[in-house]
Amino acid sequence: MNRFDPRGRVNRALLVGVSDYDHTKPAEPDGVPGDLPAVGHNLTLLEEVLRRGGVFDPGQITVRRSPSLDEFSEELRTAARLTEGLLLCYFAGHGAVPSAGNELFLQMRNARVVAGGRAVFPGADAFTAVLTELAGSRAERVVVILDCCYAGNAAKVWHDFADRRQKILLLMSVQANRLIDSGDGTSPTPFTDALVRLLGADGESSLLELFDRLRDRMSLAGRTTTLGDPWEPQLAGEPGTDVLLTGAPLSPLSASSRSPVSSSASGAAPSAALVSPPSSTQSSEQPGPGPEASEQPPRAEPPGSEPGGRPGSAPPGSGRPDAEPSERGEPSGPGRPPGSGARGSLVAALRAVRGRVHAAGRWFRGLRPRVRAAVSALIVLALGALGIGCYVLIAPGDDHPCAPPLELRVLTDPDLEPTVRAAADAYLTSDANTTGHGCRRTGITVYGAGAAAAVNALHQQTDPWQAPREDADPQRDVGPQPDVWIPASVADVPRVNTDRPNRSFAPLEPEAGPFVYSPVVLAVPQNTAADALADRVGRPLSQLVDALKKQDANAEVRRPDPEFTDSALLATVGLYGGGDDDPRTAEGRIRPTGPPAPTSAELLCTLPADHAADGRTAVLVPEFLLKSGVGCARTTRVRRIAEYPSDVPGLTPTFVRVRWEGADRDASVRDDAVRRFHDWLTGEPGRATFEKAGFRQASGPGHALLDQDDPGEGVLRDPSPLPGPAEPGVMDTVLERYRSANGPGRVLYLLDSSGSMNAQWRGPSGGPGLLKQSLGGLGVQDEYGVWSVYGTSGARPYGTLLPFTHHRRADAERVVDGGARVRDAEADPHAALLAALDEMRRRGTDDARPQLIVYITDDEDDNRLAGGNLDEVLTRARRLKVPVDMVSLAGGSCDEGRPDALIAEASGGRCLDAGDDLGTGLHDEVARAGTGED
Repeated sequence: MNRFDPRGRVNRALLVGVSDYDHTKPAEPDGVPGDLPAVGHNLTLLEEVLRRGGVFDPGQITVRRSPSLDEFSEELRTAARLTEGLLLCYFAGHGAVPSAGNELFLQMRNARVVAGGRAVFPGADAFTAVLTELAGSRAERVVVILDCCYAGNAAKVWHDFADRRQKILLLMSVQANRLIDSGDGTSPTPFTDALVRLLGADGESSLLELFDRLRDRMSLAGRTTTLGDPWEPQLAGEPGTDVLLTGAPLSPLSASSRSPVSSSASGAAPSAALVSPPSSTQSSEQPGPGPEASEQPPRAEPPGSEPGGRPGSAPPGSGRPDAEPSERGEPSGPGRPPGSGARGSLVAALRAVRGRVHAAGRWFRGLRPRVRAAVSALIVLALGALGIGCYVLIAPGDDHPCAPPLELRVLTDPDLEPTVRAAADAYLTSDANTTGHGCRRTGITVYGAGAAAAVNALHQQTDPWQAPREDADPQRDVGPQPDVWIPASVADVPRVNTDRPNRSFAPLEPEAGPFVYSPVVLAVPQNTAADALADRVGRPLSQLVDALKKQDANAEVRRPDPEFTDSALLATVGLYGGGDDDPRTAEGRIRPTGPPAPTSAELLCTLPADHAADGRTAVLVPEFLLKSGVGCARTTRVRRIAEYPSDVPGLTPTFVRVRWEGADRDASVRDDAVRRFHDWLTGEPGRATFEKAGFRQASGPGHALLDQDDPGEGVLRDPSPLPGPAEPGVMDTVLERYRSANGPGRVLYLLDSSGSMNAQWRGPSGGPGLLKQSLGGLGVQDEYGVWSVYGTSGARPYGTLLPFTHHRRADAERVVDGGARVRDAEADPHAALLAALDEMRRRGTDDARPQLIVYITDDEDDNRLAGGNLDEVLTRARRLKVPVDMVSLAGGSCDEGRPDALIAEASGGRCLDAGDDLGTGLHDEVARAGTGED
């Protein structure tokens, strides 16, 4: 074990916590979810415990409360430059991830979430940049501690630093793609609270020991993420690498400490190991319409990560009724330090033994496989000679020994994961999984992964799944090799098996058909839902959406990420109308304001954060979630009614046995375990869990609800006819078209530069100012250009202000500032729009990339958009299907029947006038077509 002792060296600790944000929802749509008052307590307590810890001198600890991005970057550079020993960097605040899930952004005080084809976060620092700065420091060892939502997504970034990560250890508050609770704001966040109390224990504390105790403590406290699964801190570091964090005895925190924990009744100061009660009143990050991830990174821990905590151990401060006072952090008596006396000494001795056992276990896991086998044989022989016994016994409560149960790994779709996990939990304690002597036969680990990633890994990456490579690592991107796969669609199996490579090492053995069913529905707010039964069933999705928008012109439709869940991909099958519709036009119908929510449950739980949006938004989600997916922390939500599109295939969960070539050492035992779990899950006991969740029968007339007594809110008992499963080829085609429709975009701006624009030219609300604001929705991968529209005669009714190509935003703004000017001429919007439509048709011939035309005008020359001229523009706009956003600086231009409104409607674009928030509205429109720079 290589444990670095930094005492006496030039160390530094940079403690950064963002409790107050400049831009927050709902006041600002592009703000972060809210302030985090608990983070202020984090900094106070962590600084105090590090000052007393014997590793950092007071002058080596820098605390920065709610810094801006620039301030944080400067502090990080300073700390990296001045450190020679241990550099500890701690961050608490909001975290956000892009749609690919391959980066983590640490959001500083000035952070915003600007919608776009890909999420980009102004005011936030990419963890890649942070790690680059730290890796280049002179420090001998770097420890990064992250207490934020999605902290576990940093593991992939660390892993990608293959040649520079050796000196860096990364402690993350939660696993990847998980939101966590920050408490009620009167005390520290749960993770940092546990961290500080464990660091505050007397004696030395290293990072690996701390991590072990943190896992135990969070588990024993029953902490869960907002999705309801266990809250599990993560660690990434090279095997055998450790660092001392505290190395001197600490006195208990005084009663006058700034800690929010009150003194005990006896007047003695509480120990730093006292446990705070769990709090679930405030979420540290709620998934909004921009930053959430869509493709889930690894559920398995990355190379070098520590394994999970031990469920049977209880750390100091666990609060067990039978714990010693010093274990619970209670005073041992007036004037007596915690842990004194014979019983306290025994506890201390046991702790020391446990620490040595943990260290020995880590050393053993770090050995090569052949060496481990040899050491195991020697240990077995030694124990046998001593008469101790030759295998581990797990007692069920009587004298009969139980061998450790075989562990099955079950991979499933993220939308199914909570239900499959609940079923697995019920199976573990069932009679079917218990021997006659009360021993457990099988343990089960259920994990979800992005549906597209899982299909791809099983299709063509089974080789690197067994032997990961830098460029292909399903263990990192999906999870451990599964014994069982439960996809959400029966069509996923032929998607894997079709044209599978010869080097495939995981043959699939699927069940003959699905074991339950759930349709994908359009869940519409009750006030805009169709009243008649005939209007809710048997109609294609396009008709349901059209009817919704006739009821409410401001209605919106949302769908989760088709890359991440099968339900969203199946919804996209209906959205694209069987393959005939242009995917760009189809995607425009749902008008996302940023990267989609990764799962249907997160989408449903996100909407109530904005009551206005909740009331106008319909969502495409599995029907069963209208019963089991609405139990979020928020109690006020808009009631939704299910409408059943006839062209959206249903969910058909299927049990698939996955075999791995060469893994035959326990083949018969594993086969038996899989068979038992299959029979239970697909039989009556397992169906009870799916019945409670809101699923339907897999077959039979109308796919009857499993629970006839409680169908769920807004659900029809018999919405026949219901669609069947998807065709495999259709799913692959639609996924490919979705990816092309959400690639880098093309935007052509038409800036009215006629003489009448002189009064609407200057300032941020003038024509050029609005155009420059909207450039934030475009990135360097996008192509865009600007035409100055003026002149009513000659070959071209415009001049090229900015050539159509890739641009850096700063360069584009410089050109607009220097070249945009009002001309002494009128404009011809009819000729300019026809030329723009033809230009975009020519550029979009060979692909399906998003395209957009933006016309910024004062409408003084809209007399040229009348009669035959207007008809010509409308006809071409309908035929070419390139969205045209008409942005008028005058009022009333978007009223019904006006040329701007008609052109926007015919092209599938949007009309904005002086009655709207033009800056925000135009930025959002451009961001839908672009990849976003800020």
